Amino acid sequence: MNGDILLSAKDLSVRFGGVLAVNKVSFDVRRGEVFTLIGPNGAGKTTVFNLISRIYTPTAGTLEYEGRELTHQPPHRIAKLGIARTFQNIELFEHATVLHNLLIGRHTHRQTGLWSEMFFTPSARRAEIEAREKVERVIDLLDLQHHRDAMVAGLPYGVRKVVELARALCTEPKLLLLDEPSSGLNVEETEDMAFWIQDIKHELGVTVLMVEHDMTLVSKVSDRVLAMNQGEVLAMGAPREVQTHPGVIEAYLGTTDEPTELRRAVA
Repeated sequence: MNGDILLSAKDLSVRFGGVLAVNKVSFDVRRGEVFTLIGPNGAGKTTVFNLISRIYTPTAGTLEYEGRELTHQPPHRIAKLGIARTFQNIELFEHATVLHNLLIGRHTHRQTGLWSEMFFTPSARRAEIEAREKVERVIDLLDLQHHRDAMVAGLPYGVRKVVELARALCTEPKLLLLDEPSSGLNVEETEDMAFWIQDIKHELGVTVLMVEHDMTLVSKVSDRVLAMNQGEVLAMGAPREVQTHPGVIEAYLGTTDEPTELRRAVA
């Protein structure tokens, strides 16, 4: 496997009963890039995410991560391998504070045992201090200082989206899977999300694999884009190149003979 390639999917397919949800999808995600999956609803984008997260097992094809076969890894091993994920529907502990939710993201790095935790030994104390320091860095990066001690249940939707992103970053991933990060956000919040994704890439050196519908966000942050429809690859390349591809426009709009302003809505 090429050293610049972090994740590689080869002829990835999955079938649910008689439905072929993903059909021979292949792509490589390079280290340090933002790689985005686009396509209409039902295209198979989130199914690909679920295959990488090991929520689903492929019917055929392979996944490799850092040269290691990922296809048959158990789901609980994924975070330890350096892969973190956010979801379309926010998955947080609502009756815990932002700080506590973020500290939960550090659990994959805890190496102290039960007795050390119970008696709060020096090693447990050092681990707690390190976890707090890591979490505070993420809080500073995403401007969550004013919400640190707030209960998640009382936060606006847009802030919750950022908290979920922060918790994923607290696992110190090498590969971050963002499932529709702009979903439910207003224009200003989406602009902030674009800024943070760029910071995550440039300041933290985290590779990002994203599913997204907002084409403005896609254009701002993506290095490369893969367009899917009905479980298959339509096009892959630079954002502008893919978004103006006739097959992609037809998948979104139903025809390639639409007025120019509709083409601009996709591009």
